[in-house]
Amino acid sequence: MLNNDELAVLLKKRQQLRQQVPPEEWAARVELAACYRLMAHFRMTDWIYNHISARVPGSHEHYLINPFGLLYEEVSASNLVRVDVHGHLAEDVQLDVNPAAFVIHGAIHSARPDVGCVLHTHTAAGVAVAAQQDGLLPISQHAMRVYGQLCYHDFEGIALNNYEQQRLVADVGDRNVLILRNHGLLTMGRTVPEAFELMYYLERACQIQIAATSGTQKLICPAEEVCRHAIAQFDGSPSYIQGRDWQALLRLLDRTDPSYKE
Repeated sequence: MLNNDELAVLLKKRQQLRQQVPPEEWAARVELAACYRLMAHFRMTDWIYNHISARVPGSHEHYLINPFGLLYEEVSASNLVRVDVHGHLAEDVQLDVNPAAFVIHGAIHSARPDVGCVLHTHTAAGVAVAAQQDGLLPISQHAMRVYGQLCYHDFEGIALNNYEQQRLVADVGDRNVLILRNHGLLTMGRTVPEAFELMYYLERACQIQIAATSGTQKLICPAEEVCRHAIAQFDGSPSYIQGRDWQALLRLLDRTDPSYKE
């Protein structure tokens, strides 16, 4: 394990990486690093734990992920590491990756070639809903954004055993929003912005549900046909298709701390 001084030197050297990777991979690194910073901004982190991965452009075997030990606000384009779906570092670097990242992310990237990004959290609201028997309820507009893509996976302990991968993949199927029972949340997208947007709406839906169920008032659940209508509306949202929300968030990062691009 590197000490703080050794880590600082290594991360400084990693900033030279831009000259060594194809432009497409560097763009993917910048986008993924932006996602890490946004997760920190919206307080959806769990110290140095959790992970977000993005497939290396043009590769079915490799993805980018955070080195184990960095806070999300420390992640940048150059210090992301390239790994393969079997859990091995694909570059010569003295950085570690959380073993749980391989079990979850490696399984999904292997089974779902349509997925470009996988995002995992342990937020208080997310874990709270994951511990509720009925899971996420369709009681908010935010919940409608993810409701039609929702699935569940039962808790099997800390995700460190490869034998869990087959069941995880089976539970996910072709859905893009997974609630890990008693554990946390997981979203998948063709792109980093897609996975982030799903996670933002899922997290907000969980926060709303915990707030709504904390009192004594009965909940109002929209009719099934209204839920289906709202889900269809989100699927055809021109704002989402044009990516205006993601561009606005990048402007936020550029104003506050553009070091994610380094």
